[in-house]
Amino acid sequence: MSATVLLQSGGGGGGGNDPVLLPETIANLLGLSGIVGDIVGGLLGAFLIANIMLAMTAVAGPWAKRKITAAFTDRIAVNRIGPFGLLIIVADAVRLLSKELIVPEGVDRPAWDLGPIIVPFSALLGFAVIPMGSGIQLADPETGVVFAFAASSIASLGLVMCGYASNNKYSLLGGLRAVAQNIAYEIPLIVTAASVIIFTGTLRPSEVVAVQAEPLLTVAGVTIPQWFAFVNPFAFALFMLANLAEIGRNPFDIPEAPTEIVAGYQTEYSSVYFVLIYLGEFIHIFLGGALVALLFLGGPAGPVLPGIVWFIIKIWAFFLFTQWARSAIPRLRIDQLIEVGWKGMLVLSFANLVLTAIIVGVIA
Repeated sequence: MSATVLLQSGGGGGGGNDPVLLPETIANLLGLSGIVGDIVGGLLGAFLIANIMLAMTAVAGPWAKRKITAAFTDRIAVNRIGPFGLLIIVADAVRLLSKELIVPEGVDRPAWDLGPIIVPFSALLGFAVIPMGSGIQLADPETGVVFAFAASSIASLGLVMCGYASNNKYSLLGGLRAVAQNIAYEIPLIVTAASVIIFTGTLRPSEVVAVQAEPLLTVAGVTIPQWFAFVNPFAFALFMLANLAEIGRNPFDIPEAPTEIVAGYQTEYSSVYFVLIYLGEFIHIFLGGALVALLFLGGPAGPVLPGIVWFIIKIWAFFLFTQWARSAIPRLRIDQLIEVGWKGMLVLSFANLVLTAIIVGVIA
């Protein structure tokens, strides 16, 4: 029954009710039109979204990560600098950015310089097509879901550049591990996302969200939306697991395993370059949460509160899940990680895709 509703509501493709995008709203508010309005609206919209993500990352990295990990492991986290230890954000920023940027001998520049820039840039680029609710979306292309995955995968290039250009065997091993891990788990990640696209019949982010706004069933007067986490919980579990590998959280933090390869691809980086890599790591976690929300949790949909509030709640819930995994699940060995990816996740993701296609084909 639910798949029939999904096909009826989501198979249309283009649709006639295109959402009003953020650049257009900004251009109208400023009284601009034409190419000038598009450029100014796009730049200001990108600046706004980037700053929302950077502000959340600033809270997540220096403060929330420590507080959550301490709660899981029964320890005391930062609590001395400012109320609840919040000023550790400022202290860490000053401490890290004021350190000397040490460039080791023999590094391959400019690759060594470009690597830390590519990592956060790729994650921010992915947010260009994510509908955040309340009219906050930069672009809504027909292939927006593919664009988000493609932008996220650019980070692999940055990690390889960091590892190779550092002239350090531990960094090189970290870069090679990152590539092996991303290839092994990006395929199951994308194949699992494809099973959602089979239901929706579109790659356009706003339409993927619109399909999930339809009712799935009503129980005791409460209407449950057809979020794909409810429609296909197996695909949701697969996507969450592959996402942990994509963002490098336990048990998949192999590329920077400190007990084996110092800090992997980021071993030779300090000061602002270390901050950029660290920043990219947490922005990628939020992008992973945004993709989970988009494909399985109805995007920014939710009762009472504005869409942007629900969107932020969902990606922070995903962040909490990653920190739980970091504290509770032991790290795999690199051979175990590759075996789980190629022999387990890949097979299960294709099985889910084929089963989904059969179900949709029978109902259609």
